[in-house]
Amino acid sequence: MAVIAKVEPELVSVQGAEIMTGRSRWSWRRDAYDGKIASVKLGAKLLIPIAEVRRVIAENTRPRVKDTK
Repeated sequence: MAVIAKVEPELVSVQGAEIMTGRSRWSWRRDAYDGKIASVKLGAKLLIPIAEVRRVIAENTRPRVKDTK
């Protein structure tokens, strides 16, 4: 019996990061080349670790406003 495991990618393309977050691909590229986020360069392709995408989302998430009722 084969065990099927869910495989999640470690890296996404700049376009993938853009789709996941709504943040422009140019912002992802700028931050990668400025060293603000970790990135992987494979040939001409720039890849962003999923952990970095999650970190950017977490750092820019605002707390929920408490109900005033």
